[in-house]
Amino acid sequence: MGVGVAPRASAVKVAVAFLIGAAVAVGLGVYGRVHDPTGRAIFTLFFSGMLNLKVWFATAAFTCALFQLLTALRMYGKLRVPRVAPSWLGDAHRLSGTLAFLFSLPVAYHCLWALGFERHPDPLRRFVHSIAGCFFYGAFTAKVVIVRSRRLPGWALPVAGGAVLSALVVIWLTSALWFFRDVGFPRF
Repeated sequence: MGVGVAPRASAVKVAVAFLIGAAVAVGLGVYGRVHDPTGRAIFTLFFSGMLNLKVWFATAAFTCALFQLLTALRMYGKLRVPRVAPSWLGDAHRLSGTLAFLFSLPVAYHCLWALGFERHPDPLRRFVHSIAGCFFYGAFTAKVVIVRSRRLPGWALPVAGGAVLSALVVIWLTSALWFFRDVGFPRF
């Protein structure tokens, strides 16, 4: 009886983490769908326009996430550079994840409040972007729950982290990169 209890309990914890993340993703999607978008910028901070803020903040979040990937690969021993991992690597990894999340918040807030959820697959880019945005926050929530949980399978955190990174890559490709390529390089 004791042998099967720990794996079953950890599987339940992982399932609960992913279900909580799924609830967040669905909740954001439903809110974006039923909320009447304002169609106007909420704030621009020091940027010349809301789109400029969104492009630069999304790029900053994307860059932080790439740094997180590299530091995670080093911490898991999949990347051997530098030969000896610096003592600050774990702190830098956590800080880059926090910064990626913080940079994403003003972008997501504007997307949900001013634009809503793009439910029509025409154009497909905006529909995919809406799905990826909701998925990102759901995956991020699941990752936070997993990080804070004890005795989970070793694959749970890399899977959750990979889901967060994958969603952020799709978000960046369907927003900032599209803007850089099709609209132009935005000024501040």
